Amino acid sequence: MRAHRRTTARLLPLLALSLALGGCVKFGAKPPPQLLTIAATTAPTAGQVMNSTGKPVISVFAPDVPRSLESLRVAVLEDATSIAYVKKAQWAETPRQMFRRVLAETIAADGAVFVAEGEQGVVLGARRLSGTLVEFGLDARTREAVVTFDATMTSATPGEATRQRFTARVPVRKIEADRVAAPINEAANKVAADVAAWVKS
Repeated sequence: MRAHRRTTARLLPLLALSLALGGCVKFGAKPPPQLLTIAATTAPTAGQVMNSTGKPVISVFAPDVPRSLESLRVAVLEDATSIAYVKKAQWAETPRQMFRRVLAETIAADGAVFVAEGEQGVVLGARRLSGTLVEFGLDARTREAVVTFDATMTSATPGEATRQRFTARVPVRKIEADRVAAPINEAANKVAADVAAWVKS
C-alpha cells in the first residue's frame, strides 16, 4: 500500500505538468477559411492542339523572388522599408509558382508560340523566359495591387539575352482577406499579357 502511495505521489506532478503544457502547445496553425489563387484570363481552350512545327519555342521558368514572397502569405508594402501580411489571407501556392503558370498559359493561348515543358525545351532548342518577380501583393500607401516582373529572355544561341521590366497596378477597395485576390489576379494578368506581347514581337 505504501509503495502504491509513493508511486502515485511521483506521478501526480508529472500529470499536472502534462496538463499545463497541453494548454500551451498547439500542433499546427488554424487554417484560413479559404485559400487564394490567381488564374490566367487568356489561356488555351480545352481540346486545343498545340504543335511546335514552324513556330518559335519557349520554355517558361518559375521566377526568382525576394524573401518576402517566398511565403504563402499575402504581402503588403507599408512603406519603403516595411512589409506586413494580410490577416487571415493565404495563397494556395507560392507566388512564383502561380505567376509562372499564368505566364505560360497566356503566352500559349493564341498558339503563335509553342510553350515547352520540362526537357522539351532542351530537345526543341527553345528560348528561355526567366526573371525576378519583384513585387506581387499590395501597396498600402496607394491602396493598389502591384505586380512587377523583371523578365529575362535568353536566346537558344549561347551568350544572348534581353531584359525588360513589366509592372501593373490595380486599385484595391479594402485590404482584407476576401478582397485582395481579384485585384492581384488582374495585375498579374496585365503583366503576363505585356510579357507575352514582348516575347512574340
